[in-house]
Amino acid sequence: MLLAIETIDLNGSESMFSISQKLNLQDLLSSKVKIWKLRCSNPMRKSFVKNSINFNEFIALVKVTSEMARYLHPYIREILSSRDNYIHRPELWDNFSERYSDLISERFNSESVRVRKLTDKKTSQSTFTKVLLNLALCNSTNSHKRLQEILINL
Repeated sequence: MLLAIETIDLNGSESMFSISQKLNLQDLLSSKVKIWKLRCSNPMRKSFVKNSINFNEFIALVKVTSEMARYLHPYIREILSSRDNYIHRPELWDNFSERYSDLISERFNSESVRVRKLTDKKTSQSTFTKVLLNLALCNSTNSHKRLQEILINL
């Protein structure tokens, strides 16, 4: 989901750090490097580091993700609208899905079957839509709790 946010916000890593400061998460997310290291806990990444992420760090990343999604909500809606009206307005969806696939290819381990499915244009579109729909649901005050439940139940 953070990668989807970076797909939409070209300055995503800087924005994530700024949001973490705004949310007073300096103790857990003290720098951009710390956020990057936590993101490298994802075993699908090329830069995977076998590092256990603790629950408080997980919650902090969920809060940042949720707040970023709230900030980007108008853009997320437009991309989803482009997907729904693909025949008339394919540009936004095509730009998003192409950039998202490129970022996945660039940052994730392409040897993984899961990653190959994410970069396959035929199978990835529904996953991309689900990611955006989950981010679109992050538009309420306690949306981080909803997102937390979604991620825990994956």
